[in-house]
Amino acid sequence: MRPFLAAGIGYLLGTIPSADVAARVAGGGDLRARGSGNPGAANAAAELGPSFGFAVLACDIAKGATAANVGRGLAAATGMSPAALAQVGSVASVVGHCYPVWNGFRGGKGVATSVGQVLATFPVYFPIDAAVAIATAASPVWKQRAFGATATASAVWVLSAALWANRQWPNAWGPRPTAALPVGAIVSSAVIIGRFIASSPPPGADDQTEPDVQVEPDDQAEHDRTEDGVEDGVDLSG
Repeated sequence: MRPFLAAGIGYLLGTIPSADVAARVAGGGDLRARGSGNPGAANAAAELGPSFGFAVLACDIAKGATAANVGRGLAAATGMSPAALAQVGSVASVVGHCYPVWNGFRGGKGVATSVGQVLATFPVYFPIDAAVAIATAASPVWKQRAFGATATASAVWVLSAALWANRQWPNAWGPRPTAALPVGAIVSSAVIIGRFIASSPPPGADDQTEPDVQVEPDDQAEHDRTEDGVEDGVDLSG
């Protein structure tokens, strides 16, 4: 029962519409219809201003971390694995952020919420996570390829979690590393990448051209006479 409770609370925390609240406060309308169309921190910063972007970022990170801590607290009260229930809660928050029931399952991409998951369940990895994010953001190649950068960061997260769980290395204030650590990273990464794919424009959407207009022979002849008259300075209006 406790895992379902952790998942339910985590999901509800994830659905808190921080970007929508920021847009209403700023009077900026629906972020889904502006900029990148993503109700997240980056689009909030671009469309509403940096202060609103940072506020949305902090709220989204807090959602993931709070959900993990709620799961961990539920485990402590029942003797269940704190690592497992922390992952259940934080993964559910990522799902809730990406697919909120209140907004027709149209949410953000879940990256910031997963940062909260890392801070609460895998804190020793956070500096590595930040370094990967900075490195990809600073590269001109990766900066224009958000999906590739996110996939790379997710792969490093999963591999690091598996390594920590296997070696049983210290995890700062996080729960003791178990198999739940890489499993949680895999599930959240899959949700985030799936959200990126779902929100990407279909192939060739930007390459559409206007259809060719077929000109009938009589119309073409009239067009040619009109052009000749204009070039010769002849007034064809009368």
